[in-house]
Amino acid sequence: MVEKVKRGGRKERLAKRAAKPAVDPCPPGQVGGAYKPLSAAELEAIYDTALKLLENLGLGEVPDRLHVDLLAAGAICNGAGRVLFPPVLVEQAIDQAAKTFVLHGRDSARSIEVGGNRVHFGTGGAAVQTLDIEDQSYRPSTLEDLHNFTRLQDTLPNVSWYTRCCVATDVPDNYDLDVNTAYALLKNTTKPVATSFTRAEYVAPIVEMLDIAAGGPGEFAKRPFLKAHISPIISPMRFGEDAVDVVYECIKQNIPMSCITAAQAGATAPATLAGFLAQSLAETLASLVMVHAIQPGFPMIFSNWPLVIDLRTGAFSGGSGETAVLNAASAQLSNWLGLPSGVACSMTDAKAIDAQYGMEKGLTSLAAALAGGNLIYESSGMTASLLGASFEAFVLDDEMHSHTYRALRGIEVSPDNLGYEAIIEAVTGDGHFLGGQHTFAAMERDYFYPTLANREQPRNWGENGSLDAWSVARTRVRTILDTHQPSYLSAEQDAAIKEKFKILYG
Repeated sequence: MVEKVKRGGRKERLAKRAAKPAVDPCPPGQVGGAYKPLSAAELEAIYDTALKLLENLGLGEVPDRLHVDLLAAGAICNGAGRVLFPPVLVEQAIDQAAKTFVLHGRDSARSIEVGGNRVHFGTGGAAVQTLDIEDQSYRPSTLEDLHNFTRLQDTLPNVSWYTRCCVATDVPDNYDLDVNTAYALLKNTTKPVATSFTRAEYVAPIVEMLDIAAGGPGEFAKRPFLKAHISPIISPMRFGEDAVDVVYECIKQNIPMSCITAAQAGATAPATLAGFLAQSLAETLASLVMVHAIQPGFPMIFSNWPLVIDLRTGAFSGGSGETAVLNAASAQLSNWLGLPSGVACSMTDAKAIDAQYGMEKGLTSLAAALAGGNLIYESSGMTASLLGASFEAFVLDDEMHSHTYRALRGIEVSPDNLGYEAIIEAVTGDGHFLGGQHTFAAMERDYFYPTLANREQPRNWGENGSLDAWSVARTRVRTILDTHQPSYLSAEQDAAIKEKFKILYG
């Protein structure tokens, strides 16, 4: 006879439910890679085609400085304005590339390691419109919005790093825009952050600002907590001179980079999914060879972002099944090559926080995570085919990512988890598992409990106001923005920055 275990009372059970779990059941950094849309033969065929493109077609419009460095590394000028990349050079760049590295947060507890098979969701995008929290309509994004988005995401555990999600359209000067974007990141979060630089000459002054936050001249380079988003390749198969100049300057300043390829199927890359993957892989490999030619092994996220357009209209389609499978395949290819992967997801085409929004975000983000994308960009807050950003979307997406991480965590099979004794106890005792110690242990360890999604019975839901997810998220956002007003710069640091730079907000 199995001895019965004394059950706790209802008050005790409610207290357990309200308490924070002893173990977070779904933290960031779960292992991905179970979903493999490409077979081993298909991976080889795509890679071989990419190598042939680089060897026989190469890249055009190569800036002079890069032309010299590429030839010195082993590339070949074809005499017709294109630089060719022999397979031996490409594979040397892959072999010597940084396979894992740390993206530092100013708070070291928020740093993450990139590479391997760990999955992290983060942000991206350059939305020019914000979904207004008050009247639920779109309007031009502002610098105030950028500050508010930054401090909102600072509270969200599943945003592992933060790239500015919107462009402050009320700052017309490009230098002022880059400076004030960097300031918004420094003031409002200590997570790893990322931004873009409009021109190479803006990098060094902004590093001076980063040095102030890091503790003095030269301190940022010792432990860089900001990475650059750069698109040095213009599809199809040519370099962009301004972006290449930024690459050189970032390497000089020890700023790690995401070199992003963002071809569009049927427009700047083949409409067939396999052909698209071959070209976009070739282009991202060209970025890797570029970095290798400048400084072998410099930290670079291999950011191959397949994008899709609706071939009937030419409109960008960020929430499609094709986007889901292409970005999953991109992650698989990058991981197969052993390179730190960056892909994009949650780029819903929906304008409202509605069924289309949830379907497209859930489909694309889960596919990218299951395929093992190391850094999954655009995954929080983006709406309207990347033209918009939403405060409510940030908190809803954060809860979605918890469910995804729980799915990635999978099922742990152990003698205790198999529950042999617990089954006997329930069958020979009360006939159920409610309140048992085995259940309590699993409740704290294995289950994620949403705070935004509604699990009430319809009657209770109606009695409590029949609130939809958008309304609940809006209330949560208002609470966070009213109460979380950090300033991660000391008074002295803030004054030093404002003395040197034209700070327009905050």
